[in-house]
Amino acid sequence: MTTPFDDDHLREECGIFGISRHADAARHVALGLHALQHRGQEAAGIVSFDGARFQAHRAMGHVAEAFESDKVMADLAGYAAIGHVRYATFGATILRNVQPLFADLSFGGFAIAHNGNLTNAMALRRRLVKTGCIFQSTSDTEVILHLVATSQKNNVVDRLIDALRQIEGAYSLVALTDSMMMGMRDPLGVRPLVMGKLADDTIVFASETCALDIIGADFIRDVEPGEIVIVSDEGITSLKPFDAPKPRFCIFEHIYFARPDSVVEGRSVYDVRKHIGAELARESGIDADVVIPVPDSGVPAAIGFAAETGIPFELGIIRNHYVGRTFIEPTQQIRNLGVKLKHNANRPQIEGKRVVLVDDSIVRGTTSLKIVQMVRDAGAREVHMRIASPPTTHSCFYGVDTPERSQLLAATHDVEGMRRFIQADSLAFISMDGLYRAMGAAGRNPAQPQFCDACFTGDYPISLTDHWGGDEDQSRPHRVKAAG
Repeated sequence: MTTPFDDDHLREECGIFGISRHADAARHVALGLHALQHRGQEAAGIVSFDGARFQAHRAMGHVAEAFESDKVMADLAGYAAIGHVRYATFGATILRNVQPLFADLSFGGFAIAHNGNLTNAMALRRRLVKTGCIFQSTSDTEVILHLVATSQKNNVVDRLIDALRQIEGAYSLVALTDSMMMGMRDPLGVRPLVMGKLADDTIVFASETCALDIIGADFIRDVEPGEIVIVSDEGITSLKPFDAPKPRFCIFEHIYFARPDSVVEGRSVYDVRKHIGAELARESGIDADVVIPVPDSGVPAAIGFAAETGIPFELGIIRNHYVGRTFIEPTQQIRNLGVKLKHNANRPQIEGKRVVLVDDSIVRGTTSLKIVQMVRDAGAREVHMRIASPPTTHSCFYGVDTPERSQLLAATHDVEGMRRFIQADSLAFISMDGLYRAMGAAGRNPAQPQFCDACFTGDYPISLTDHWGGDEDQSRPHRVKAAG
């Protein structure tokens, strides 16, 4: 989950949701997007189909803001719909980049929503522009749309497969035509996608199982890496048109991105995070009086840490959940007070105590510095920081908005240097092998890692054809590009 100190934590990816053959499809998609709001808070959109025409509504802001109007939902009437929540990591934060994207193609309407990143989007875009394609957005998702449109294959499924064979990257997609809904994942299965079912056999696709729970859908299974699942009047069809290398699911979904009440790749996210905390305690336990999580993402790991060490767990930092993200901070003095606006130390649980702070990650280090200082100001005798992931030393190119590598604290400092920067009494991270043990493995196999862990190791499993330091529209020249 995003903590309010968003200047330092990794930003979410995006969330996708689709439902077919339901009389109130769009409203169910809106509910599903509510459950996926943690994956993107900048914009939301829905495209629906009523048997005759497609309708779309996209808006900046949260799902509740985008779809609160009864008129908007009435206009989205139909029996099939797909939706998207966006965190803008590729392309500017403007309405024309909000998904799902839709186009009328030679075979009919085609809508698509995307979670992930295409690592050869720029190369493909340049090629497509030379052939006469006109792009309406700066999102790499539109590349897929043009590849489908220009494919010479005979039907929409073959066109889509043709498009997917040309792209590189990490992606989960839901697509909608006038005759089918499709869900698919990249061949390594880096990004998540699950399939569920309502009691009336209505099929649902979602980024996480928590989005199935909100509409009362039963979990069927994960869409497999490299699989395309087609839902149509003929039933459900599964295609696997790609080679089947060893999967490399994003390990950071378990550490940070997924909601703790989701089950991801067969594992309870909440349980995994508690296991990570316990493993962290075994590796770097310390004498202390209280274990305190950095809310909200550090809570399960802190519970595991406390249970393993026997040190009491307390909510020593309280988060204000009712502060909007657009709060204006006009002066440096007010910016400094903004920390307490969203987080406040619970002084009676801290004063005079040796505190272990548990958080999910350190990116730039600025957030950790503020938190450590807040806890000291509340009277802590000692502040020890424990991190439920290895040091983040490399940027993500697969759908997570991270700074360029030179801005990552762990890329420029060793652990002792990081400790001095955040001004903690001690600092420790879980080891790579410890993280893998918490995931149920014996350890990390360097020859064939079980997960994508490139942000910790620099071991990028998918080629980085477009590896560069800026967004497509050059609006943020030092941000790592990613889709969403």
